[in-house]
Amino acid sequence: MSRPVPDLSAEERLFAGGARSVAGIDEVGRGAWAGPVSVGVVVITDVAEPAPVGLRDSKLLSSAARERLIPAIVGWAAGRAVGHASAAECDGLGMRGAIALAASRAIEDLDEVPDAVIVDGPLDLLFPSSLALSAAVASHRWRATPPRVVEAIVKADQTCATVAAASVVAKVARDRLMAELAESFPAFDLDRNVGYPSAAHQTALRGYGLTPLHRRSWRFVDTIPWERSVADSPRSQG
Repeated sequence: MSRPVPDLSAEERLFAGGARSVAGIDEVGRGAWAGPVSVGVVVITDVAEPAPVGLRDSKLLSSAARERLIPAIVGWAAGRAVGHASAAECDGLGMRGAIALAASRAIEDLDEVPDAVIVDGPLDLLFPSSLALSAAVASHRWRATPPRVVEAIVKADQTCATVAAASVVAKVARDRLMAELAESFPAFDLDRNVGYPSAAHQTALRGYGLTPLHRRSWRFVDTIPWERSVADSPRSQG
């Protein structure tokens, strides 16, 4: 069965309701063992051109296809940004809180706060309920003049063009970051697995233990036979 092609139906509905700018938000890195969870935000205005040709949810595209789309997204969007929450923040806040923190950081990095936001998934992650997360985002300026509308749409990354674009922007940014970090931890093959489970990643964990990039509260840690950390000597593996 063919998958839907993302379009601007949801965005146009928000424009018809009075929004002048609409942002799509999506996250990547939720299921990784190492590295940050990253949230992309892509903003368009009510005079935006049609979405770039070939735009899809990042999970449905090859790495090369995602990289090719970046210039088209940059030319199409009125604004874009990526926010990250570290492995330690994932441990401390839980995944929902870490995604909300990364989303807040992404919006904080925009030149202007959009009128409306479409979030991929069933929950509005922009407005925290936990005290720890509330403290983490209290200084973010955008919260003084937040979007007027936040709409959560399940599988928006497959149906909404701005959300699909946000997923591509976030994925490319996170992959590039993991490739840079891989130079310090060569045994973990992070430039290929980008922090996700793989045979090489599992073997390195059993041989070297956890790095500062790893999420220590994740269940995979229970399978590591010892607690040795390579935090103080990241190049001792090679």
